Amino acid sequence: MDDLAALAFDNAPIGLAFTENRDIRRCNPRLAEMFGFSEEALTGASLSMLYPSSEEFQRIGRIGQEIMRGVGRYRDERIMRRKCGELFWCRVRGQSLDPEAPFARAVWSFADISEDRPLAEMSLRERQVAKLLAEGNTTKEIARLLDLSPRTVEVHRARLMKKFSARNSLELIAHIAGIPL
Repeated sequence: MDDLAALAFDNAPIGLAFTENRDIRRCNPRLAEMFGFSEEALTGASLSMLYPSSEEFQRIGRIGQEIMRGVGRYRDERIMRRKCGELFWCRVRGQSLDPEAPFARAVWSFADISEDRPLAEMSLRERQVAKLLAEGNTTKEIARLLDLSPRTVEVHRARLMKKFSARNSLELIAHIAGIPL
């Protein structure tokens, strides 16, 4: 990396990581700061240490690889975990250097959007349902994507409504998406 590119990478206003097979090969200071690690601790480490659970790391990896294959790009907003254990909303964008092998080598950006998104204590399944709701999926679509019955999705939606003190689905989605009411 030439001096100018290194300067831009190191001083980007968002977290950046260059990865190989989902292991961090290089990250910038903003990424380390956002997650509460040193750059040295992240270099060579698996991206899994930034996820709330290994199950979510695996699940999002399967989804991401499928989406990236052929196009090379991925984006979503998800809950991530800081070193201290705190969960927060993060906007993630990825670009593969080889769309046919999406995770072989990729560049990722991470933006902390927790100021715009409320975070209630949620179970793994509630986080999954909340993410899919915020993306505009219907109950039936969420049920299909998570291999659940529509009734089970409705139960999770009802729990989320209670946790966010939402009076209806529109209000719940506004809370999840961080849209001021």
